[in-house]
Amino acid sequence: MTQPDEPAPVLHGEPGSSWWPVLWGPGFAAVALLVELITGGRVNWVPWLLISGGFGVAALVWVQARRRVCSVSLTPYHLRCGREQLPVERIAEVGEDVGAPVGARVLGGGWSVPKGCDELPVRLTDDSVVLAWARDAEGLRDALRRRLDARS
Repeated sequence: MTQPDEPAPVLHGEPGSSWWPVLWGPGFAAVALLVELITGGRVNWVPWLLISGGFGVAALVWVQARRRVCSVSLTPYHLRCGREQLPVERIAEVGEDVGAPVGARVLGGGWSVPKGCDELPVRLTDDSVVLAWARDAEGLRDALRRRLDARS
């Protein structure tokens, strides 16, 4: 099956991280600045603005990295776990019947399944087994099974 030029619908997706952690540092700095305002005395505007910006930028980098490395997406054409994309045409079977042999390769290039995610064994058409992963592994498994059933 060839991929059309228009964007494919997402059958299952997990972003890897939301954007709200970017507000943690600025939020804590705002609370500290508010405490200084309430208690009276000298208010240190510049340091708190610099701290707020520094933590905000650090969290922005962290969130962007998590959205690249820990996101999962299934379209009718590809399964993407992290930065690795696997054509759905190469998937033969998915689920409990596959089994996960010791040393099975983890999709996405990591040594292990990311923290907070569950593994999903996937048998490929060359009879090798790889480990897909997702926070909602059952949802990914069901979406993959529906996709494989529709292909048959």
